[in-house]
Amino acid sequence: MTALVCPKCGETASGSFCQKCGAKVQGRFCQKCGAQASPAAHFCNQCGNQIAVREHRAAATATLGGKNLPWWIAGAAMFALIVVLGTQMVQPGGPSMPTAAPVTTQSGGGAVTGMPPDLSSMTPVEAADRLFNRVMTAVAAGDSTEAQQFMPMAIAAYDRARPLNTDGLFHLSMLQRTAMQLEAALVTAREILEANSDHLLGLSAAAKAAVELGRSDIAAVYYERVLDVYESQIEQDIPEYVDHAPITDNLRSEAEAFLSGR
Repeated sequence: MTALVCPKCGETASGSFCQKCGAKVQGRFCQKCGAQASPAAHFCNQCGNQIAVREHRAAATATLGGKNLPWWIAGAAMFALIVVLGTQMVQPGGPSMPTAAPVTTQSGGGAVTGMPPDLSSMTPVEAADRLFNRVMTAVAAGDSTEAQQFMPMAIAAYDRARPLNTDGLFHLSMLQRTAMQLEAALVTAREILEANSDHLLGLSAAAKAAVELGRSDIAAVYYERVLDVYESQIEQDIPEYVDHAPITDNLRSEAEAFLSGR
């Protein structure tokens, strides 16, 4: 019997497939006696051994038991996915909607991970605030795609929720400024100041919108007002000052830096 060598791993092999790595060996040979068999033969013409079935089993054993196992699993998984999707496509009504993926939003001072909110069960202001958190979280994470997707929804939600309190107006002004609707952002900030001309968040929003509009003189007026009223305002128990502490805590330093740089 002539010994065969596997062209892939170099090990001695018999039959059409290497018993070590599963690679196909040149030609078809009887695994029992080693005699070469014709391509269509099912039995060895020398010893009568069945060829086709044994070769198939040898190849399967080599594949499932060797280095090819990860690829086999991946192929099986892909096939299963195709079957599932195909079944959904032919069902009445077409494919089912995918399950919503968990998202992370900001609630107060920390991140909250969960399913996307059901806005239909909320009040207009609650829905608007939740969309605001979604947009600002995306902006902070640098996810411009998600921010752009939810920005118009958030702005429209606040417009539907009017009349807005001070916090809602501040959120709307921030969204408008982030969306580069700078004139609208300044108008919204001034709505806050119409109710309370010393409100720190209103002054901050108005100053930032003015700066981005290139109206430094107007921005300076707002920042000067910040320095005049900062101490008296920060001592008041105003909930939105606490909710937006990163802004109010740094506002005086921001105002001083702007005015000194003019």
